[in-house]
Amino acid sequence: MDFEYKMVVVTRTDLSLSQGKLAAQVAHAAVACALETKKKNPKWFNKWQEEGGKKAVLKVDSVDDFIPLKDKAEKLDIVTFIVVDAGHTEIPAGTKTVLGIGPAPNNLIDQVTGDLLLL
Repeated sequence: MDFEYKMVVVTRTDLSLSQGKLAAQVAHAAVACALETKKKNPKWFNKWQEEGGKKAVLKVDSVDDFIPLKDKAEKLDIVTFIVVDAGHTEIPAGTKTVLGIGPAPNNLIDQVTGDLLLL
């Protein structure tokens, strides 16, 4: 089956989060993006969900890399969400850990994150 829709979550390699912490942050972004897309663009959400909810986790070097990606996605009317950590465990409160983008059509997502590498 060819997937037409996906969500991506972009992580920072400079934070050195534990696997569990990173998994929780990615989950926060995925849930927030899914709920917002369901509200804002139910057609995209439903198609994405019918296809099995494809997700990819990608990486960037630092928080500075989030802003151009977020801006580009929003210009394409794609939902974005930056997870800001509460600071209870591994990192200081207010740390921006991951950026969720989508779900949206693959061709739009690829315009935003097509050059990034998988985590």
